[in-house]
Amino acid sequence: MAEDIKTLDDLKEVVGETAAAPVDAEAVVDAGPAREPQRDELGRSYATGKRKDAVARVWIKPGSGKVTVNGKDMDAYFARPVLQMILRQPFTVAGVDGQFDVMATVKGGGLSGQAGAVKHGISKALQLYDPSLRAALKAAGFLTRDSRVVERKKFGKAKARKSFQFSKR
Repeated sequence: MAEDIKTLDDLKEVVGETAAAPVDAEAVVDAGPAREPQRDELGRSYATGKRKDAVARVWIKPGSGKVTVNGKDMDAYFARPVLQMILRQPFTVAGVDGQFDVMATVKGGGLSGQAGAVKHGISKALQLYDPSLRAALKAAGFLTRDSRVVERKKFGKAKARKSFQFSKR
């Protein structure tokens, strides 16, 4: 067969013959392994979310949409509306508003980092509970950990990059 191909036209003919073969659509869709829902004996899904220095442990289960963070209601723990909106984003993107109860414990960082960590944890737990939600959450970028962290201070510098005031004399 390799001897028959001497020009680009010959190559097009050979490729055209193989490309004309019928393709089974189901075989293409089923190429990857099917994801199984991961739930514990209580029907919950667990995931860990991270953002800056904050780490959130998140459990979700079917319910009325109640969100509890460190034993407090979401409105009490995250008082700023922007932080509450960040926590609701995964549910709106996945289209499951008010269908899951969330119980999260967060440590480290500030409120903004903690809200991002809980959002990351909720997104991961949602896709573990129902793998069909994975495509929407991944397209929105909620399953990717935001790796930006504070740069460390270097010796001989006032901060990470700021130098001490220069004095010529």
